[in-house]
Amino acid sequence: MSYFDAASGAPLHPVARQALMASLDEGWADPARLYREGRRARLLLDAAREAAAEAVGCRPDELVFTPSGTRAVHSGIAGALAGRRRAGHHLIVSAVEHSSVLHAAEVHQAGGGSVTEVAVDRTGAVSPSAYAAALRPDTALACLQSANHEVGTVQPVAEVAEACRAAGVPLLVDAAQSLGWGPVEGGWSLLAASAHKWGGPSGAGLLVVRKGVRFAPQGPRDERESGRAAGFENLPAIVAAAASLRAVRAEAAEESARLRELTERIRARVPRLVPDVEVVGAPERRLPGIVTFSCLYVDGETLLHELDRAGFSVSSGSSCTSSTLTPSHVLRAMGVLSEGNIRVSLPPGTREEDVERFLAVLPEVVAGVREKLGAPVSAREAVTRERDEALVVDALGRRCPIPVIELAKVIGDVPVGGTVRVLADDEAARLDIPAWCEMRGQEYVGEEPADRGSVYVVRRSS
Repeated sequence: MSYFDAASGAPLHPVARQALMASLDEGWADPARLYREGRRARLLLDAAREAAAEAVGCRPDELVFTPSGTRAVHSGIAGALAGRRRAGHHLIVSAVEHSSVLHAAEVHQAGGGSVTEVAVDRTGAVSPSAYAAALRPDTALACLQSANHEVGTVQPVAEVAEACRAAGVPLLVDAAQSLGWGPVEGGWSLLAASAHKWGGPSGAGLLVVRKGVRFAPQGPRDERESGRAAGFENLPAIVAAAASLRAVRAEAAEESARLRELTERIRARVPRLVPDVEVVGAPERRLPGIVTFSCLYVDGETLLHELDRAGFSVSSGSSCTSSTLTPSHVLRAMGVLSEGNIRVSLPPGTREEDVERFLAVLPEVVAGVREKLGAPVSAREAVTRERDEALVVDALGRRCPIPVIELAKVIGDVPVGGTVRVLADDEAARLDIPAWCEMRGQEYVGEEPADRGSVYVVRRSS
């Protein structure tokens, strides 16, 4: 089995396993106590904090350990907003942030605060000028991920941080995906990360608050971790997290070059091997191990299952998964195809032969899914012609990618300049039909309301 979902959780690094087992024996006592076992635990905790701070590029007393990366994000946003409540209650986030950031923004807005969501381009990147334009006199905090978790696009953190610094606004960076590859550049103010993303154990995250940043921890006060992370420290996980971060950083330069070559191989060859595929994300400014592509006319859930049967563990931001009926918020914000979406995220140590086997298996798997899927009724049964000679495709009640399949089948039946009107009630059609037009060189005219669902109008251009 080839595990290609490191962006969700990297396999436990051997150094993390070794450190975890050792600290279970040596670090079980309360590090706040003064007796021998407590002092030994305190030494382990302090050493872990120094190692993590060195990797992040901050002072040890600026870094605290949290029970998870999500908790670090939530605590960081809440504490920074509370610390700057006199400045205002305006929060800035990007449209492609991790759900932990967006959920915190929703809570802030529900509590009376205001939120500005900065749009991204088709590669998933924000514009520093857009962040600068979003800054207001009442802005309390801005948030920006260092790199996107679904498509791997690296964000211009340094430039955004400079704009925020000039306005006197702190910037919180979610560095979960990138910290294992190197420190986050720029003058950021707060940083959150999660150990299981770089090969550490789950149950350990970190939060950095730079000196001078106004910060008011929320919830009941606790004497541990500078009052910013309540509860008894999970010392074995913390020690393993710090040890593995140091280990992956030592291997990062060599492994980054190797994984970049493998992902570039996937990016280049998948569109040649599989018809009607869109590779998404930035072609240059991206993380080493992530490559994401979407396949037209494919049910994403079925595709994932078939790849799993073929021995590959991958993930998807597709709208067609059993967990959601709507497209990934990242793919939606980028305006790219969501159906048949596959994210391949290679863990360190991935073998070249496993990538080659994936490339050999993928075309047959996609072709098989397309053949099995077909359409619930024939194209002719689903198509009528209005008096204005526009074709109408009735795809009501049919989930993606059926509306797009039916559109593709009939677009050639209208003359150049003619239109096809697709009636659909699947939320994914709102994203996938315009994306199909972009891929196939057809004109997307727009969306019109209907008694049930919406009408999506496409004009044949070629």
